[in-house]
Amino acid sequence: MGLLEQADAWLFRILNLHLVHPAADDLMLFLTNPKLSAHILVLAAAFMLIRKGKDGLIIILLLILAVGISDFTASGIMKPLFHRVRPCFALDGVRLLVNQSHSWSFASSHAANSTAVASLIWIFFWKGAPVDKAFTIVMISYASLVSFSRIYIGVHYPGDVIGGMFIGLAGASIVYTLTAWTVKNFVHGGILCSREFKA
Repeated sequence: MGLLEQADAWLFRILNLHLVHPAADDLMLFLTNPKLSAHILVLAAAFMLIRKGKDGLIIILLLILAVGISDFTASGIMKPLFHRVRPCFALDGVRLLVNQSHSWSFASSHAANSTAVASLIWIFFWKGAPVDKAFTIVMISYASLVSFSRIYIGVHYPGDVIGGMFIGLAGASIVYTLTAWTVKNFVHGGILCSREFKA
């Protein structure tokens, strides 16, 4: 095990074994399971539609595209490429809170996907009214907690989560950059000519 992997395992043990509390277990399980916490994203989508109207629908579609790119990169490219064994199978004494399948560890698709969503929300909502700023803070906090939950429940190293977050940032950046370029060069007074999309 190389130096970086040793440091990653050391930090994982601190976060997974010591920075824990039984009262937080249910919260982390709730956040890490999309089937349990999906209504948070539904409420976020409703907020975007209320605040942005037609542009809100476009933003939601861009979020879905960014998540698709990030998820494919993390799960379809990085995991098969690196073949990193999850800490719950590689280390002794891991505090594992879920029944985890034997899939690869790097990078965390949860971190990639939630970061992609939070990044685009920051782009489109941070410069808005106070309620939009509050929404942005809530969604960034949500993404951060989802990412941390993967370490807390014992299925990802911190390095997996950091890698996933970078993938999410890249996915959101690619989607926004391509959209802004398309609007600038091909859309003339059409449905995407809102302030957020102007160069």
